[in-house]
Amino acid sequence: MSTGNGADSAPGHISTPTTAARPAAPAAPAAPAAPASRNSMFSSLRIRNYRLFATGQVVSNTGTWMQRIAQDWLVLSLTGSASAVGITIALQFLPMLVFGLYGGVLADRLPKRPLLLATQSAMGLTGIALAALTLAGHVQVWHVYLAALLLGLITVVDNPARQTFVPEMVGKDQVANAVSLNSANFQSARLVGPAIAGVLITAVGSGWAFLLNGLSFAAPIAGLLMMRTKELHPVEPRPRAKGQLREGLRYVAGRPELVWPIVLVGFIGTFGFNFPIWLSAFVSDVFHGDAGTYGLFNTLIAAGSLAGALLAARRGHSRLRLLVAAAVLFSVLLLVTAFAPGFWLFAALLVPIGVFGLTVNVTANSSVQMATDPEMRGRVMALFMMVFTGGTPVGAPLLGWITDTYGARVGMASGALISLAASVAIAVVLARVGNLRLRVGRHGVAFVPAVSRRELVTVA
Repeated sequence: MSTGNGADSAPGHISTPTTAARPAAPAAPAAPAAPASRNSMFSSLRIRNYRLFATGQVVSNTGTWMQRIAQDWLVLSLTGSASAVGITIALQFLPMLVFGLYGGVLADRLPKRPLLLATQSAMGLTGIALAALTLAGHVQVWHVYLAALLLGLITVVDNPARQTFVPEMVGKDQVANAVSLNSANFQSARLVGPAIAGVLITAVGSGWAFLLNGLSFAAPIAGLLMMRTKELHPVEPRPRAKGQLREGLRYVAGRPELVWPIVLVGFIGTFGFNFPIWLSAFVSDVFHGDAGTYGLFNTLIAAGSLAGALLAARRGHSRLRLLVAAAVLFSVLLLVTAFAPGFWLFAALLVPIGVFGLTVNVTANSSVQMATDPEMRGRVMALFMMVFTGGTPVGAPLLGWITDTYGARVGMASGALISLAASVAIAVVLARVGNLRLRVGRHGVAFVPAVSRRELVTVA
């Protein structure tokens, strides 16, 4: 991914508008933090404010993954139904689908740091409340549903605020690296969280995982309070005005470099990222495991995702052809894994699924962030997250029903086939938009610039 907003002429990449045609961003503060090298895998961590942010996030992300595993397993234990797990996931992401764009409008209107202090505090209280109910022995399925819905409502504002706060901490030259490190941070927590959750659930029950998650939010709150505000690169909040939501939609609609990554991650997020449903079903119905097995499967996906995030941070660029290729490979691997005959082959395939799934997410995220004007970033990233996670209320119940009715293998294969069809269709669309053609040769398959008949006659 290029470090500026200029065009990238590489085949398979749709050029973005140059900065000359855009409104000027606010000037950077006079005394920024020490500059970071663009070529270093961890260059963003040289910036103090981002270090504080990343440290707090790795703690709370660990707690979040503990709660996710404990929540899924608790619902499965209370109901014995993969569909119930799907309903829980759907309730958590339904607010993003319904209100996601409004969360982006708020992120553009309000200062990010105070907004994040409020949302992170609210998330911590939600985890503590669910812990109290579970540890007291009074928890029922509707309590878990309600907690998931409340968490989803908070996420509507928290998600675009966190996404758009990253450029304010690191500056535009480090956005690609910071986005990749954010994903690496999240996946590092995903390695630890499920393992801890599996031990806790087996030893003392889900309630302690919920409690530790609630307490973990003290870390990001402390990090936000300790930041040096003079070293931030703040974007001037947009004043309240009519039509700001429609303005954001029109902005995206006129830019192919924004539309197609968002459409692609929408399909992948809706139909390809339903691992809580599939993995819990494989554990209980196919491999007859327990919470420790479920934690192991999530840890293996996290290991691959962490590797994908670090590779993205090292790569330092983002192209649409990489996004499409990763989406196709992710879908194919998902399909193969659905019919893996043995436990260890199934488990091993989860690692490359994590690599390519994370590559899709990071590549799309950084591409969209870098192609968006700062004053529009909140609404655009809200749309991105609304499509990526907001489709879950559609995909999760549907694939949960298929999994319950026809089995875990058919459920996973169904999501894989839909994701694969969408990836191939969008690859064809992008090739036509970019005037590219498919070339198959000794060095592999690639899109290359098409040559018109007129050009061939000229050359002849």
